Amino acid sequence: MAARILAVFLLLFLSAAPLGSSLYEDQVGLMDWHQKYIGKVKHAVFHTQRSGRKRVVVSTEENVIASLDLRHGDIFWRRVLGANDVVDAIDVALGKFVITLSSDGSTIRAWNLPDGLMVWETFIRGSKSSKSLLLSGTNSKVDKDNTILAFGEGCLVAVSSADGEVLWKKDFADASFEVQQIIQSPGRDVVYVLGFVGSSSFDAYQINGKNGEVMHHDTASFAGGFSGNTLLVSDDVLVALDAAMSHLITISFQGGGLSINEKPISNLVGDFAGPVEILALKLGRMFALKANKLITFISISNDGKLDVLEKINSAAAISDALSVSDGRHAVGLVQQVDNKVEFTVKLGNDWNTNLLKETINMDHQRGFVRKVFINNYIRTDRSHGFRALVVMEDHSLLLVQQGEIVWSREDGLASILDVTTSELPVEKDGVSVSKVEQNLFEWLKGHILKLKGTLMLASPEDMVVIQGMRLKSSEKSKMTRDHNGFRKLLIVLTRGGKLFALHTGDGRIIWSRLLESLRKSEACEHPTGLRIYPWQVPHHHAMDENPSVLVVGRCQQNLDAPGILSFVDAYTGSEIKSVGPVHSVLQVIPLPFTDSTEQRLHLLIDAKQRVHLYPRSREALSIFQQERSNIYWYSVEADKSIIRGYAIKRTCVHEDAGDYCFEPRDLWSVVFPGKSEKIVSTVTQKLNEVVHTQAKVMAEQELMYKYISKNLLFVATASPKASHEIGSAIPDESFLVVYLIDTITGRILQRMTHQGCQAPVHA
Repeated sequence: MAARILAVFLLLFLSAAPLGSSLYEDQVGLMDWHQKYIGKVKHAVFHTQRSGRKRVVVSTEENVIASLDLRHGDIFWRRVLGANDVVDAIDVALGKFVITLSSDGSTIRAWNLPDGLMVWETFIRGSKSSKSLLLSGTNSKVDKDNTILAFGEGCLVAVSSADGEVLWKKDFADASFEVQQIIQSPGRDVVYVLGFVGSSSFDAYQINGKNGEVMHHDTASFAGGFSGNTLLVSDDVLVALDAAMSHLITISFQGGGLSINEKPISNLVGDFAGPVEILALKLGRMFALKANKLITFISISNDGKLDVLEKINSAAAISDALSVSDGRHAVGLVQQVDNKVEFTVKLGNDWNTNLLKETINMDHQRGFVRKVFINNYIRTDRSHGFRALVVMEDHSLLLVQQGEIVWSREDGLASILDVTTSELPVEKDGVSVSKVEQNLFEWLKGHILKLKGTLMLASPEDMVVIQGMRLKSSEKSKMTRDHNGFRKLLIVLTRGGKLFALHTGDGRIIWSRLLESLRKSEACEHPTGLRIYPWQVPHHHAMDENPSVLVVGRCQQNLDAPGILSFVDAYTGSEIKSVGPVHSVLQVIPLPFTDSTEQRLHLLIDAKQRVHLYPRSREALSIFQQERSNIYWYSVEADKSIIRGYAIKRTCVHEDAGDYCFEPRDLWSVVFPGKSEKIVSTVTQKLNEVVHTQAKVMAEQELMYKYISKNLLFVATASPKASHEIGSAIPDESFLVVYLIDTITGRILQRMTHQGCQAPVHA
């Protein structure tokens, strides 16, 4: 009887089960998921007035301007500027405009604070490149206009914040005058323009704030010379370093002329070796000096006396001073201790007084704290509370308040260097009894929650759990392979040196790992990631072994810098091993061969076009030796308009080369007419690309092949004027030339000219 009931139940279940699924025409082109990021924050301005939403306006190293919800971290709006339109400074004016200075101080824009629409745009046209400075004033009234001062391209301009009209312009075209600071005297229509003339003279101009006319000009010489930038520590005092970087210089520029004083740095920090730096922080009547891997806080009294307040570890992040009340200023410090950070707010007028001291647990995969911006609020007991916006080493962004992380954003995903895919684990048959009991409990718990949601009895926390269960139960969000191979892991390498694994079904982060090999060290001062490649794909042992990826980086920006290699488990994110610094890495060629462990053979080409074989094993070397006569590669020298082809010549003969290094043999070269054509793009078929449809039938019943040959190289050149951004050349001056080149012989198989076209070319 029980068997019959079970058979009937199975029959009903199978008859109700869907037999297949298909894609409808209106589903083509629709996004499964879409995520927005802003990048590594470099400027932040809080806007926390009682009326309206509380927000923080930021600009990033990816040239993004964004307004974030201070409560949850969501993006209210964001604007992405051009690749060369770097944001130099931001501020909020009139309580309703976001003011930005960008493109080396040549462009001023006002954005509507609530929705991010651009209100006006003003361009500064000067005659030389210079420092970019923005001074928008402190007026926050909505119904009153105020003047914005901006310096860029050697010009000082005053702009109306209401409509962007240029009220006056003063050109400092003297090539030897380098402007360092712009200061508006409080309560007076006087603007001070301060800077160096040559290396040993300091000049101060007093400008009429109403019409831009020069009211007074002072100059003073200093025999020791000046080095680096200056820092404003009060309304009338600047600090700088001398040319030998052994003395600290204080410059007073108000009260009748200029006064320059100097003091040996050793008297303040003791004996030191190495570079000295004045940190670009606005700390009131104090400043921070970095030397001997320590940060020293120094105050300046009204009579110019320098006093050492405290010395801390140089790994700390320090905020600008924040006006609290009655002329008092608060300064935020974030120091890292193991997996925790200490957030301290000190009173600038009384450095020994701590307004706040909290300890926050921090994921060590975020790295060190890089920047901190603080904001204050009034508690219910009328005391001052503080919140901190923290930028981490991996470019993530966090808001810290009352000892907790309120929200966090993985904004490192805004600067993706490279991406590859990895297969998900194979679904295993057979489940243990404990696993069944656990699944039964979770099943009952889930049904109770869904019932509460149906009866509208679920709390907000229950609704979050229910939504997460629905996402996990979705077919496309499972953590196992599907029959069609659509579900995969996206392994993403970011500019911050962090590796992410994203699920292709819903875009969620499966794991993230800050690679130790791509972090700053004594052996590698400025590491940067380059590319990521599949390293080991276990087809025959998919049930027992995890796939892995190869991450390639280098220690400097220059092409001949030492390389870094890191091998990472694609399922867990753990770093299996790292190698480096090693030889330079100019190009990586994955070969279509694997060893007995299914590790793919890779050739790494260094700056001298020498070939290095990985993995470094006798088995891999034996496989390579059998196929070396069929291996070819090419290099593109875009600045010289030359493409060269190579093959393997012999084992390297230089010292310590080993058996895994090989010297190249020149096969061919194609020299383009450099005066009339510039190389703008080169593309070839990826060696690991899977092509399911080799040819397509056209309307004329002709076949169009996706690739005529896997050895073809597509090259696009443009006229010199047309090789830059769009609009840089008129149609009569622009043309594109397309080439198809055989990378084995160097023969040009096809050449076609397109008149009136220009870069960029995407192929």
